[in-house]
Amino acid sequence: MFPLKRSLLLCGRKKNIKKKPSGFPFKERDLSSDGSAGSTPLSSTKDMFTKEQKNRLLEIARQTIEEYLLSGKIKEFAEPDPVLLEEKGAFVTLHKHGELRGCIGNIIGRGPLYKTVRDMSIESATADPRFRPVTLNELKSIKIEISILSVPEREFKPENIIMGKHGVIVKKGFQSGVFLPQVASETGWSREEFLSNLCVHKAGLAPSAWKDKDTELYTFTAEVFAKE
Repeated sequence: MFPLKRSLLLCGRKKNIKKKPSGFPFKERDLSSDGSAGSTPLSSTKDMFTKEQKNRLLEIARQTIEEYLLSGKIKEFAEPDPVLLEEKGAFVTLHKHGELRGCIGNIIGRGPLYKTVRDMSIESATADPRFRPVTLNELKSIKIEISILSVPEREFKPENIIMGKHGVIVKKGFQSGVFLPQVASETGWSREEFLSNLCVHKAGLAPSAWKDKDTELYTFTAEVFAKE
C-alpha cells in the first residue's frame, strides 16, 4: 500500500505550467482531467462502472455541493449499490468555463466510494487553497469530473510509465505530489517533462528528483467521467 500520511491531495496543473504547442500530438481534469479547457474526459482503465453508476456518483457530487453551499450541512445518501460501497480512492475535479476551479481527492480509499466522492466534492468546492470557495451562484457553471483510482503500485523503472494511462505519485522524504493520468494528455508532455513538472510543481522538489535513488514513484490508473 502506498505510504501516504496526508489523507487529501491536490491535483491539477497550475495555470502557469505551459502546454505544448497546439500541434503537438496528444493521445490526463481534469487531466481532460487536469484543468485544461475543452478536453474530453478519458478513461485510463477499462470501464469498471456502468453508465448508471457513473451518473449516480456525479449526482451525489453535485447534490452534495449544492446542499453544503445552501445550508453548510453534509447531505446523507442511502446507497444500495454494492459497487459504490467498495473502498476506492477518488478525486473530484471542478472546472468552470474550461478552467480548473478545484481538485482534491484521496489516493487510497477510506470508506465507501460514494462517501469519498461526497466528501471530496465538498473539499474541492470549498477547501482547495489555490482558489476561493465556489459560490452557489456559480455552481450551474461548474463541470464536475470524477476520477476513480486503482491502488497505487511501486514503480522502480520510470521507463515503464505510460503517458495518458498512468497517474504518478512522487515521494521523497516528507514531500510528495501527484498528477492524474489526464495531465499528460492535456499537456502533451514527454515522460521526462511529466515527471520533472510533477517534482517541481506538486512536490516542491528539484526537477530531476525523480531520478534519485531515495525518491519513490508509484503509478495508478483512473476511470474518469464528467458531466456539466
